[in-house]
Amino acid sequence: MQLIERLTKQAEGADGVFRQQLAREDLERLGRLEALAGTTGDHEAFTKAALLLGWTPGDLRTSELLPALGPLVEALHRWYRGKAGPDDDAVILRLWAAFDDLRIARLVGCLSRVPWPARG
Repeated sequence: MQLIERLTKQAEGADGVFRQQLAREDLERLGRLEALAGTTGDHEAFTKAALLLGWTPGDLRTSELLPALGPLVEALHRWYRGKAGPDDDAVILRLWAAFDDLRIARLVGCLSRVPWPARG
């Protein structure tokens, strides 16, 4: 899967330690998703468990990522169950990019709303 290849390259030498760490965490999540797909035959159970893999700290804000994470999980489920179509590798990359953009936007939004303590 191209996504695994790209995340592996990021984990080994991304443009900063934040991106490297995030890529390592994402690779771990994708590994758990693959294992989950092999042990969970029920699509609904897979999807529910897939949304609780620590996409956000404690998964407290994962629901905010559902517009992008939901379609990604669907495509990954097809891939891991061996039911991917010929274009699904490219589809997964596109869906991942949308998910990553949304996730980073939420993270930056959280950071930008933190008030600095008054000095003086």
